[in-house]
Amino acid sequence: MGEVRERMVKEMELRGLAPATKKSYLVCCRVFVAHFMKSAEQLHAEDVKAFLLHLMRERKAGPACVAVYIAALRFLYRKVLNTPEVIDGTPRPRQPKKMPDVLSREEVEQVLSAVRSLKLRTILSMAYAAGLRISEALRMRVEDVDSKRMVLHVRGAKGGKDRMVLLSPRLLTMLRDYWKAERPKGQLLFPGRFGRSVHIDVLRRALWATLDGLSLSKRVTLHSFRHGFATHLLEDGTELRVIQQLLGHSCPLTTAHYTQVSTRNYQRVTSPLDPDLLPPRFFA
Repeated sequence: MGEVRERMVKEMELRGLAPATKKSYLVCCRVFVAHFMKSAEQLHAEDVKAFLLHLMRERKAGPACVAVYIAALRFLYRKVLNTPEVIDGTPRPRQPKKMPDVLSREEVEQVLSAVRSLKLRTILSMAYAAGLRISEALRMRVEDVDSKRMVLHVRGAKGGKDRMVLLSPRLLTMLRDYWKAERPKGQLLFPGRFGRSVHIDVLRRALWATLDGLSLSKRVTLHSFRHGFATHLLEDGTELRVIQQLLGHSCPLTTAHYTQVSTRNYQRVTSPLDPDLLPPRFFA
């Protein structure tokens, strides 16, 4: 992409896009222009649609993957090349809204206790205890743990926002045990190789290896611990507004999604199949 790539990098930096977003957008745009072997300026709206159909038909890309490509191309043509007409007529693929599998508290304990590595177990425990995204937990620095105020300082989260989240007493104990055993060097709380944070793929492989030895019927991912945090807080009666702040959601509708996952309200309802649990007047 050459010059266009440099312009795109500058525009993304000016807007404060997250490093992962910048990398993703550059990859998507590079794949797009490589498909046609032409520069982005030479391509038109029909080319964009043809490319998206190629992704869906030939590469079997799902709606979520196609949506990322569309977002990248929107940025390219709207913010960098100033030719929005190339992308404005492109429809967004409809993404099916699937309910995530939510682990019970007992299942969370079962998974966490089965993780062999103390460092990786502590990272996953932090994600569940504080509702962090895995990327947020991996970037955590030693100075971000405030044991006096009992909070964790999350820096540079999604959208470039900082926030404070709760530090549970049990998590603090786990962090102290981890610190005594590992004595991490540098600023990062969970350093990996070459002074960088633990790579997310290392954590993902460790979770897969752990699940192989368990008999869980639910689909478990690294994000399951954050889902569990939000759902269990909701079931305990925590207000949605508080959960939204702890999760760092900018839109309350995103947090409200957890009301569909929680079974708290369902447990208060009596099914018509159970007449013995209803007052007699209903069957008079």
